[in-house]
Amino acid sequence: MFDKLIAARQKAEEIKKRLDNITVVGEVEVEGGIIKVTATANKEVTAVDIDHVFLANADKEELEELLAVAINHAIRQADNISQTEMQGAAKDMLGGLGGLL
Repeated sequence: MFDKLIAARQKAEEIKKRLDNITVVGEVEVEGGIIKVTATANKEVTAVDIDHVFLANADKEELEELLAVAINHAIRQADNISQTEMQGAAKDMLGGLGGLL
């Protein structure tokens, strides 16, 4: 039983490392430009790119709102990938139970 706990912990660490290397992008297209947020599948934002033409013409409230939308889009994508990875790992670990699950 202890060996299975150690194996599960190691598998979780492997998944976390893999998620650090998966990139997701949340984009919002706006009048004449794009706001793009890049993050890892572990939900760490690594870059924000705001089209310079849009930035020059945007007001603060509009920029804040659209930036939040782009960040949330990237985080949702990261959540989806993370859930898929964890479900796959759980299936692999539980697969040896003779198909009871």
